[in-house]
Amino acid sequence: MNIIITGASRGIGRGVASIFSENTDNKIIIISRNKAKLEELQRVCFEKNQDSTVIPIPFDLEAIYEKGKELIERIAAHMDHIDILINNAGFIKNVPFEQTTKEDARKIVIVNFLAPAHLIKLLLPLMGTPRSSHVVNISSMGGFQGSAKYSGISYYSASKAAIANLTECLAVELSEKLISFNCLALGAVQTEMLEEAFPGYIAPLSTHHMAEFVVDFAIKGNKYFNGKIIPVSTSTP
Repeated sequence: MNIIITGASRGIGRGVASIFSENTDNKIIIISRNKAKLEELQRVCFEKNQDSTVIPIPFDLEAIYEKGKELIERIAAHMDHIDILINNAGFIKNVPFEQTTKEDARKIVIVNFLAPAHLIKLLLPLMGTPRSSHVVNISSMGGFQGSAKYSGISYYSASKAAIANLTECLAVELSEKLISFNCLALGAVQTEMLEEAFPGYIAPLSTHHMAEFVVDFAIKGNKYFNGKIIPVSTSTP
């Protein structure tokens, strides 16, 4: 399978890429602005499986509108069709709503919503008919309707609600193109991003365990779901 993972330099994205690389039939493009960490992940995957194909493409998703064409050209040089796209990149900052700066609000909305939306748009010629494709958008329980909400991450939660809603819309709008769209609203996972936003908090799930779930869902989920927002959390609500 041809697979693209954004936000692959650390956390869940890194774990997902590592698991996918165990299968030599997979060709994986990993995207992040951190070139050094992408190349380090490529080495780790190769050490684990010397027949793995992991292609690092350093790119800052905040520049997707200005430099998106360049990114797509680099992707198309390696893939003529995309089987799985995992929009995993995210940005969170724990700060009271009234203290959120314009710059932080802009970055949160771009990285969590506008960038993955535009990336999907740019990649549409490489997805769907005649072969199926599965787009998995990674959201958060913070953006899941009816879930518990937390102070300090209002912009983050709203941006994650937006990518979840887009998932539902695109599943309808692009239903004839053999592209499935689903969204995983993840609960707390012990990632670097969580530790930066909530120092000292211990999440109930490890990065590796969540990565295993995401990989399995990306491969099989479109056989059972389309246009669904699926909460992946051990807490209630």
